[in-house]
Amino acid sequence: MRVTTSRQRVLAYLEKRGAATVSDIARDLGMTRANARHHLTLLASLGSVEVIGQRRVGRGRPAALYSLSRTLQGDALPVLADALLDDWLNGVDEEERADRLRSLARRLAQGGEPLRGSLVNRLAALVRRLNVLGYRARWEAHAEGPHVVLGHCPYAAVLEKHPELCRMDAFLLEERLGVGVRLIARLRQGEQGAPHCIFVVETY
Repeated sequence: MRVTTSRQRVLAYLEKRGAATVSDIARDLGMTRANARHHLTLLASLGSVEVIGQRRVGRGRPAALYSLSRTLQGDALPVLADALLDDWLNGVDEEERADRLRSLARRLAQGGEPLRGSLVNRLAALVRRLNVLGYRARWEAHAEGPHVVLGHCPYAAVLEKHPELCRMDAFLLEERLGVGVRLIARLRQGEQGAPHCIFVVETY
């Protein structure tokens, strides 16, 4: 007789359901929230599950949504992206690398609303374009200048090996705003635990 471990049950549950919170897993698999969280933490450390977003329940803090990892599901896109970036950027000097990243950012910027109006209007249009691209972005007013907050990195799977993608993000923001930006926080942990990046818009 085959014994199914709790972690195997969690994986089978996520495979069937697609995504779930700690509370979902605890309730439907008859375990405590602490046990469910323990199993998810271990599975995440093994690369078997990953957090794909958040779900707000009532007035409390948003709960993390877990899913089977892209690797476990057979998603080879990060591997392909890594290989393409290696092939495209390696062996070129710094000036050429910047030109290529700026060209890529320009292509990503296309398809949104035209660059026009006040900075506030351009920021609003920028956020809409970024969210189409999966950044979960917003902007905030600050004394030093507006902050553009990116709540999700669409390239997280390859960012460790290709940190130059942060530079591409800066070029993308500059392309849409028509002014310079400066990265002031890279993958900073937020109050709810989700990492985010912050760019300050240089208005002076």
